[in-house]
Amino acid sequence: MQADLTPDFPNEAEAPVHLKKRKALKIAYNAASILGLLLAVAVCIYFYRMGIFTKPDAMQQYMAKQGAWAPLVFILIQIIQVVIPIIPGGVSLAAGVVIFGPWFGFAYNYIGICIGSIFNFLLSRHFGRPFVEAVISERLFKKYIGWLDKGKRFDTLFAWAIFLPVAPDDFLCMLAGISNMSFKKYVLIILLCKPLSILLYSIGLTTLLQYIAKMLGG
Repeated sequence: MQADLTPDFPNEAEAPVHLKKRKALKIAYNAASILGLLLAVAVCIYFYRMGIFTKPDAMQQYMAKQGAWAPLVFILIQIIQVVIPIIPGGVSLAAGVVIFGPWFGFAYNYIGICIGSIFNFLLSRHFGRPFVEAVISERLFKKYIGWLDKGKRFDTLFAWAIFLPVAPDDFLCMLAGISNMSFKKYVLIILLCKPLSILLYSIGLTTLLQYIAKMLGG
């Protein structure tokens, strides 16, 4: 018994104290995670009821009223739409460019999406596969779950999927959370590979929206 306790506890008397501390920290962490998720849902419902997620004009008007806080509010909206995908991410990407211009719009999109992607990874890593299966459609889950059987190749496939806008990024971020990929490597892939897909979505959709507006106006 003493040998088992030696790595963590100087003596057996201290074992119960350390175990209680660990248990308390784990409970606090779980409570904070649940509280954060509930807060995100509440904010999401608030924005949805205001029409921000469904009407581009409503989002633009809302941002205009925020003044200097507009960038932070928009980044928060982007984080929420990544974690709780109510609207297609491409719509909010285009809105960022329209509202803030190409450079600042790209920067705010990048910041919000990267933070949201990291949250997705942490949520799935903490709550595990049952969480991923609960929030993702069965069809999508079955389509990509086989990637986990590819071992180290999963990391490469994931990096390419994030680099090129051809796969469901938000789900793959959750899938990475239940893989063997390290958090450090995941963050590095997100930070380095996200810019191209964000740029393509932002500029491509913005150009399309401007073309449609021109056609309707003409």
